[in-house]
Amino acid sequence: MGSYPSRTIPEYCRVLEEGEISDHCFDLIFAFDEIVALGYRENVNLAQIRTFTEMDSHEEKVFRAVRETQEREAKAEMRRKAKELQQIRRDAERSGKKVPGFGGFGSAGMSSMSSGSIITDTIIEPEKPKMATVPVRPTGSSKALKLGARGKEVDNFVDKLRGEGETITSNTGKRPSLASNVLPPPVNVESVHMRVEEKISLTCGRDGGLQNMELLGMITLRVTDDKVSRIRLMVNNYDKKGVQLQTHPNVDKKLFTSDSVIGLKNPEKSFPLDNDVGVLKWRLQSTDDALIPLTINCWPSESATGCDVNIEYELQEESLELNDVVIAIPIPSGVGAPVVGDVDGEYKHDSRRNVLEWSLPVIDAKNKSGSLEFSVAGQPSDFFPVNVSFVSKRNYCDIQVAKVTHVEGDAPVKFSLETSFLVDKYEIL
Repeated sequence: MGSYPSRTIPEYCRVLEEGEISDHCFDLIFAFDEIVALGYRENVNLAQIRTFTEMDSHEEKVFRAVRETQEREAKAEMRRKAKELQQIRRDAERSGKKVPGFGGFGSAGMSSMSSGSIITDTIIEPEKPKMATVPVRPTGSSKALKLGARGKEVDNFVDKLRGEGETITSNTGKRPSLASNVLPPPVNVESVHMRVEEKISLTCGRDGGLQNMELLGMITLRVTDDKVSRIRLMVNNYDKKGVQLQTHPNVDKKLFTSDSVIGLKNPEKSFPLDNDVGVLKWRLQSTDDALIPLTINCWPSESATGCDVNIEYELQEESLELNDVVIAIPIPSGVGAPVVGDVDGEYKHDSRRNVLEWSLPVIDAKNKSGSLEFSVAGQPSDFFPVNVSFVSKRNYCDIQVAKVTHVEGDAPVKFSLETSFLVDKYEIL
């Protein structure tokens, strides 16, 4: 490896001491993994090493997106139960009946309730702050509490996950989340497992026009059985958007170019065991408006009391199914909550972050467009940039692994596959 370790370690450690190296051990392992792959030294420099290690974050983002959705879904269920119990209480008061002790923390009324009432009373307990001085849910919002938005800094993610840990644990069993159904962990992971991962970074102007779009994709292979380590992957590439493909240096490039087959240059060698290996990468960069998967139009109009804002979305790539979509619109600070009119989906005003979050569980060909209207004090420029986040189990570029075979004999090999399409940055400036 030559001088790479001596040059790489100071990039991640301030001093060459055991404690410092132990604190950054995983960063160093990932960096060394970029230097050596399949037993061969890679021709990379320090800048490329840092770029590659920062790019490999798809699984982490999927995990965080799933955890966030679980938290929202659980709290949405609690809100629904709270409304039911409040309605029961109002009906009881109107009819003159005794009002059961909903929402009590260990009150005497608990003992006289039926088993069904005890269950719902347990669910309603988080609603009690609504009667106290600290509001938990914004009035008039149909969207559950959300601790933060995806696509932000890593520190925000960490703080958010720490704050939501116990809530996730206690509520995930009550109602499965939508994102969990879309991007679940593989149930049956075979000895040959592949991940097809894509992330998009996109910037549009507020008056229309794509300023820049970059999409990065990768097929990652993991083999856990030596009996199926000498294999080839048949890839179906139906992309018509003009992506640039790049195979791993140890993959037979001529074989891939001629037959769309991924195999090692030396067919006698095997893929490494119990190690994630990126075998194919692709990149798409464009300023063509037709390639925008989801267009967002935000129209603020000045009025006598401030601004009337109309924002709409439209799915251009109808083959996609986007889940857990959140469109975040900045709101001026100190002007109070916006007055929301018509809305498709749900919304929530986060007064701490001064953001109006518009949430849509699914955007697909059957639900390809929608709009939100609200009024609030401010200037038209106050409502930008608009940020969008989503997750999807369908990739943007139509590139998939169709078949896996043994090198000798071409006998088929059973494999498992997971696909994800995520947002790295999606802004309307």
